[in-house]
Amino acid sequence: MNAAARKIQRIYLTLTLGNTLAASFIWGINTLFLLDAGLSNLEAFAANAFFTAGMVLFEVPTGVVADGWGRRVSFLLGTVTLAVSTYFYYLLWQFSAPFWWWAVASVLLGLGFTFFSGAVEAWLVDALRFSGYEGGMETVLGRGQMVSGVAMLAGSVAGGVIAQATNLGVPFLMRVGVLLAMFAVAFALMRDVGFTPERSTHPLQATQAVLAASIENGLKNPPVRYVMLAAPFSAGVGIYVFYALQPYLLNLFGDPHAYSVAGLAAAIVAGAQVLGGWMAPRVRRLVRRRTTVLILSSILDAVILAVLGFTQAFWVALVLLALWALVSSAGMPVRQAYLNDMIASKQRATVLSFDSLMGSSGGVVVQPLLGRAADVYGYAASLAIGGVIELIAVPFLLASRRQRHQADQANAPTSTTNTGSQPA
Repeated sequence: MNAAARKIQRIYLTLTLGNTLAASFIWGINTLFLLDAGLSNLEAFAANAFFTAGMVLFEVPTGVVADGWGRRVSFLLGTVTLAVSTYFYYLLWQFSAPFWWWAVASVLLGLGFTFFSGAVEAWLVDALRFSGYEGGMETVLGRGQMVSGVAMLAGSVAGGVIAQATNLGVPFLMRVGVLLAMFAVAFALMRDVGFTPERSTHPLQATQAVLAASIENGLKNPPVRYVMLAAPFSAGVGIYVFYALQPYLLNLFGDPHAYSVAGLAAAIVAGAQVLGGWMAPRVRRLVRRRTTVLILSSILDAVILAVLGFTQAFWVALVLLALWALVSSAGMPVRQAYLNDMIASKQRATVLSFDSLMGSSGGVVVQPLLGRAADVYGYAASLAIGGVIELIAVPFLLASRRQRHQADQANAPTSTTNTGSQPA
């Protein structure tokens, strides 16, 4: 990696560190925060579903911002929007607001995150290629995931401990402060490199054009389409599991006010992200086809969730949680690299945002569905049901594999076997 590429990587890792740290202050206690505000399990996960609905609603319009006004502008707008909407969340908790106010605030939070989704990753890929980097993207994206995991580990543990020492609202205020600091960092360091924004004076027409480009380069492109169609099931379940583990582990632990335990759950996921990011390029060297990693990851996730749904031992649940998070994390950089190698630079942020939209749409349906299952049957059963839903993603990944796109074997390991062997 040359000096220019290393600089781009450093800026990317800095932005990833700060953003994840800010977000993760509340990840370990968010569900507990909503329940403490007086919401039921159904309402709490419905609020989360409104968050993902906000992401679905705004992914394409904010894709216009990223591709039409620049990835830097999109990032800066994201930090401000997320800071304001997070403070709104804090005020709703203070006044024990009714559910529909939470729904509105959750949609605004979703808007904030859509400014980030697609834009930062697109900025990284285009800037690296402009700088002359020719290596596999799994390596850089894996490092980003490792940094994200470290930040999540620190933020989630700190959020849980601080909430227990003070109250559940303080981590939300901490998030606001760090987001404002990240605005200043991005304003100083981030520049669009290797990409020229094409601004439009007609936002509606630009949105329609971006949506058309997303469909043309995404859903109409078979190998990309099938990966996207798998996203609602895998992402929807993943979002639910992450937040459901907080009250689930507290129930197993036996102390509903041990907020540090909820933070521990998020910290374990963060640690798994670090290890998974380190493993991703190494796992990739063992197989020729990226879809092999994606398919095995989905199957193993489903099996682990099924077993997790039947355990009654707190420490066993922690181990299974760590395995689930590790498998998911090791597959994510491979999935990102696979998609990026099938997308043209001009539509990169748009298509990546559309992919995020597909995952978020699954969360809109899956979260309240499994939240209701938790109300009726308990958290353990809802996790097992989530494992079954996760398996629905596998046939779509197999369909993408059958397209035999060159991205499936891009940067593949050099074969040392005879020519008659079949790649994994």
